[in-house]
Amino acid sequence: MAKKPTDSNQRIDQPTGTPFVGHEWDGIEELDTPMPRWWLYTLYLTIIWALAYVIMYPAWPLLNSATEGMLGWTSRGQLAAEMKAADVKRAPLINSLAAIPVEQLLADQKLYQGAVAGGAAAFKVHCVQCHGSGAMGSAGYPNLNDDDWLWGGDMASIHYTLTHGIRNPDHPETRVSAMPAFDGILSPVEISQVVAHVQSFSGKAKPNAKGKELFATNCASCHGMEGKGLREFGAPNLSDNIWLYGGDTASITQTVLNSRQGVMPRWNDKLDPATIKMLAAYVHSLGGGEATPAAPTTKATNGQP
Repeated sequence: MAKKPTDSNQRIDQPTGTPFVGHEWDGIEELDTPMPRWWLYTLYLTIIWALAYVIMYPAWPLLNSATEGMLGWTSRGQLAAEMKAADVKRAPLINSLAAIPVEQLLADQKLYQGAVAGGAAAFKVHCVQCHGSGAMGSAGYPNLNDDDWLWGGDMASIHYTLTHGIRNPDHPETRVSAMPAFDGILSPVEISQVVAHVQSFSGKAKPNAKGKELFATNCASCHGMEGKGLREFGAPNLSDNIWLYGGDTASITQTVLNSRQGVMPRWNDKLDPATIKMLAAYVHSLGGGEATPAAPTTKATNGQP
């Protein structure tokens, strides 16, 4: 519909009957064409909707909060409701995990698979920072996919490590292993000889008699004469070519010189028991988990097996 002129002096566009507004640019003039009715109605509806929204929902910021709105809805309240619904959905799994000893979890495959799925989610939140998203680890952080375990790879051993951590000074039940630093105990030449002997276990160096003698005196009590390690002490296997801090000469030399005292947090003060069981199930499922505890190794004393 063309707009009717209100001023007899207004110029009218003859083809459309619409007045000109008086704007001109490079010979192009603007017509005073009215908005379509549907557009105006839509504008009015959005204004009404906006007014209703600020009345019904939180909208206006105040000094320490915001207007609450007549419905009392908040995003935090919605999140709390969703979390509560998720907890209700997870309750059967959580209750079942709480009732079963971790050693028996593998016997119930349905429950075990549920625990693995829950543990995968918990791992992404709590563990990937050190072990990586694929649990491959890095220097100083174990690869959880292989079959090399410092303290044991059965479900109960993994669960204990997760629960009590490693070298947590505030917790008497934490796992503790203490390798001495040999800087000042052995000479640089002797350290080189020991390092070469350690590398000979995995075929990276030739055995040497002096290194073997020094290893028997200083290292075999924990690692065993053949370097197979002793799990009860958290002493790693030195013969499998799997290294926590690196198996090159420089890395092993640093380990012998200064020792390594890595710390893993205990989770019994941060996570509920069911979540810890789920994490144990997930780590166990990664590929290196053991069905039963490995047979205990025999401690070597004074270089004698």
